[in-house]
Amino acid sequence: MTAPTRPRSPRARAELEAMARKLEASGDYRILRRIEPREWFSTAGEKGEFQRRGEVRNGLILDVETTGLDHAKDRIIELGMIAFEFEPGGTVFRVTGAYSGFQDPGMPIPPEITKLTGITDEMVAGQAIDPVEVAGFADAASVVIAHNAAFDRKFVEHVWEIFRVKAWACSQTGIDWAAEGVEGTKLGYLLGKAGLFHDGHRAAEDCRALLEVLARPLAVAGVTALGALLAGARQATMRIRAEGSPFDMKDALKARGYRWNDGSDGQPKAWWRDVPEAELEAEMTFLRTEIYRRAELDLPVRRVTAFDRYSDRV
Repeated sequence: MTAPTRPRSPRARAELEAMARKLEASGDYRILRRIEPREWFSTAGEKGEFQRRGEVRNGLILDVETTGLDHAKDRIIELGMIAFEFEPGGTVFRVTGAYSGFQDPGMPIPPEITKLTGITDEMVAGQAIDPVEVAGFADAASVVIAHNAAFDRKFVEHVWEIFRVKAWACSQTGIDWAAEGVEGTKLGYLLGKAGLFHDGHRAAEDCRALLEVLARPLAVAGVTALGALLAGARQATMRIRAEGSPFDMKDALKARGYRWNDGSDGQPKAWWRDVPEAELEAEMTFLRTEIYRRAELDLPVRRVTAFDRYSDRV
């Protein structure tokens, strides 16, 4: 069955929008609108004001599709990037560039990955992501954003050295979505809450969709999602490794927000947690009194910033 052709004329779009608004006004329907690619997110006048003050920054949203989850053995098969301009408070100005490229992984794409992404062996055969394009996009960026930066950063750092020296932010974990009354953090869910939808699981489309989410104001915080993300990314955190913690304290550590590291990254097996710098002493007090139950405690603690957060170097 052939999908119906989407109307393109301004009149047809206006008629459909009027119907959508009528349905919404009834209170019985919620409407999702397809994301349409756009260049500008705010007026040129606003951008000019920030330009005069030297406050226009370049950002980069990226997304990778891969043959699997292990960055040490799996390979990138697609890279999508959206470059954009913004100001430090989180106002998005405009899209300045977009890139999408396939990469032949030199191995068959697992069937489950093809089912998820729609990418086949035939699509990537003989294809290569242009390293010059990647360097051009990354070099100008003051921050790199991914919706699961702990996944994407490890993959791209292994291929393109430039990503190792960039500040990173994660739109999935770096915004307190729960405080905004949002129950899920997957991109499709965030889009739905914003009244939008897109054809997901292709890298470039996911990047553009994420920019739409980041450009919009948060109901509770009163700033754009990008503004909240940047504010959090600028704050250093302290990574505490609760090495040698008593086994019977594992549930207490988990309830506190600690996560288990199984040692596969070369670090000792231990529970770990990141806390804001200002909360370090309170966390150490908790560990002394509630977990280890001794006054003297010497645990590995590392200061983490946006330049090494989400990297396998931490």
